[in-house]
Amino acid sequence: MAAFLVLGGAAGVLVGAGVVAAAWYGLGRLEPASRKRGRERVVAMLPLAADLMTAALAAGCPPAVAAEAVGTAIGGPLGRALVDSAAAAGVGVEPGRAWSDLAAEPAVRPLARALTAAMTRGTSPSPVLERVSVDARDAARWAGEARARSLGARAAAPLGLCFLPAFVLVGVVPIIATSGPLLL
Repeated sequence: MAAFLVLGGAAGVLVGAGVVAAAWYGLGRLEPASRKRGRERVVAMLPLAADLMTAALAAGCPPAVAAEAVGTAIGGPLGRALVDSAAAAGVGVEPGRAWSDLAAEPAVRPLARALTAAMTRGTSPSPVLERVSVDARDAARWAGEARARSLGARAAAPLGLCFLPAFVLVGVVPIIATSGPLLL
């Protein structure tokens, strides 16, 4: 509507329609806040879950039992996904299909693949789970360092918006005001 009022005519209608289409497309691609928080909780709990799975498997638990025990212990979205996948695997669902809910999250995909391989081929998932734990901790550390580095840049904008008008009012305006009569 604003584009139509400002530009008027056919150009305003075309620009307005383009803005509406871009906003519709952009807003549709935004991730809901609850899904983002859930994904962040899954990524945060992944190292602990991988370590607990490794310990349970080293103690002799089958992968489905270990996943159920770990899922119950850690709770949250990752815990629910582990418990659901373990329940599906326990009732005889094909392993690739049983662990597919875990594989939906890219960070957890290696864990799901290791558990699928353990149930189909009988391989030990412990080395992969240890690697998943190390990688998840490294990724969390790198993300924290990146947030810390960007803090300076994000803090500069509000400071600039506060100090620039103050500098102009205190430093520039008095000089212009006092030199005004001299210029006439």
